[in-house]
Amino acid sequence: MPINIPKALPAYDALHRERVFVMTEDRAESQDIRPLKVAIANLMPTTVDTEIQLLRLLGNSPLQVDITFLRMGSHESKNAPPGHLEKFYISSREIIRTRTRFDGLIITGAPVETLPFEEVDYWDELAEVIDYSEKNIFSVLHICWGAQAGLYRRYGIPKKPLDKKLFGIFPHAVNEQHHVLFRGFDDEFLAPQSRHTASDRSAIAAEPRLAIQSETDEAGVFICTARDAREVYVTGHLEYDPLTLDGEYRRDLAKGLPIEPPKNYYPGDDPSRPPVVRWRAHANLFFDNWLNYVYQETQYDLEKL
Repeated sequence: MPINIPKALPAYDALHRERVFVMTEDRAESQDIRPLKVAIANLMPTTVDTEIQLLRLLGNSPLQVDITFLRMGSHESKNAPPGHLEKFYISSREIIRTRTRFDGLIITGAPVETLPFEEVDYWDELAEVIDYSEKNIFSVLHICWGAQAGLYRRYGIPKKPLDKKLFGIFPHAVNEQHHVLFRGFDDEFLAPQSRHTASDRSAIAAEPRLAIQSETDEAGVFICTARDAREVYVTGHLEYDPLTLDGEYRRDLAKGLPIEPPKNYYPGDDPSRPPVVRWRAHANLFFDNWLNYVYQETQYDLEKL
């Protein structure tokens, strides 16, 4: 089954060209099934690109998924197309006010990781969303800074600066092979990382409610969970497109920032050569596993969450 999104959303045409399963709202209303309701709090400055990346992965499932995009009303986006957020997004506080419930929620990364959490202009609003999700959303998938924010808000786990940006494609091990999120995974898999900070591993390991599911010596903790998989924290970017790291690298070069080429990304570490994608299969599998877990375990009647 496809994802259900408005046909006017810019991502619709891009996904349709790629033959990702998408459905318009009119068609979805004619199907006599209960679709999964998934909200996406998109905090990335690359608004439309991030929509496409996540919808591509969510659309690879046999389940029908209704998508709702959330925006932080306390933050004014400078990068989204004019009128885009007003047309396609709902204020997170409106969701809380109306007690709208979801099967799943994705909280993306954001370019604010070097700031203390409390200095982010929409921190109070995001904290309200995280708190609201405890009883009103079955499973929350946190990505990159979104993972750091969730771990800090729920468990007080701090983040710390890295000596240099963790940037590239890194191998990660699976600690619990039979965990629901890792069905079908190889013992080692590759995933993109792009961050200047890391949540404190010792604090994660010391918290009995958290389980480290995937990590590596070089990149640290990659995925940890709580309450089975009702809380999922992913420190990297399985959703990234083939050229996302390339775009970040060339952007920083143009700004004169100290940046090395993404590790293990370009053939022979040569930025003049196009990168080879080696994480796409596991990205699709991970999101499929997450959706399947939510589908199997969530209440049919969301009011009974």
